Amino acid sequence: MEIEKSFGISEVPKSTVDEFISGADASMTRGKKQALGDLENEFKKCMMCGLSQSRTQVVFGSGNPDADLMFVGEAPGFDEDQQGQPFVGLAGQLLTKIIQAMKLKREDVYIANCLKCRPPSNRSPLPSEIATCKPILMKQIEIIRPTVICALGKFAAQTLLQTDEPISRLRGRFFDWNGIQIMPTFHPAYLLRNPADKKLVWEDVQKIMKVLGLL
Repeated sequence: MEIEKSFGISEVPKSTVDEFISGADASMTRGKKQALGDLENEFKKCMMCGLSQSRTQVVFGSGNPDADLMFVGEAPGFDEDQQGQPFVGLAGQLLTKIIQAMKLKREDVYIANCLKCRPPSNRSPLPSEIATCKPILMKQIEIIRPTVICALGKFAAQTLLQTDEPISRLRGRFFDWNGIQIMPTFHPAYLLRNPADKKLVWEDVQKIMKVLGLL
């Protein structure tokens, strides 16, 4: 319960996720994995914007290709750029705790960012960079077809929902997006600076848990 207590949680219901995967489901999962692999190979040497000049490597995304829950963040940071995996720095460690508090593992979900390359000095993404990378993210979503997308922070929420509304107004409610439910919430990096708002994020992820039958 240490993870849950850090969110001010005293009790978390047991997961009702069915771990059994049928032969047909396994075949579909392999197909999605192949499609994601092909997409990653297509763009791992992407040169479509200036970020290609400063990045160490493309950070495509990782996780379960058949995930019911997908997390979308802003952009890779220093640690992600070095390791080639999304959300592995301090903010990523907090995201892992959030996932675990939902009684899931990182391997159960899929994690990606709006940008696939780190902006210099972790600056905010430029509109042109988001526009260039957006088709890759859209294809990832099309392949995975999750039940819920948790949009982490302003840039992810605004990119997916095509709005200029601040994350403080967007968070906490579902938006139907092509049959997928999007739940905007605060970015883990924001929570590192504003730990009191962890309770708000926990409220948001509990709503996701209800939709996924985890609560």
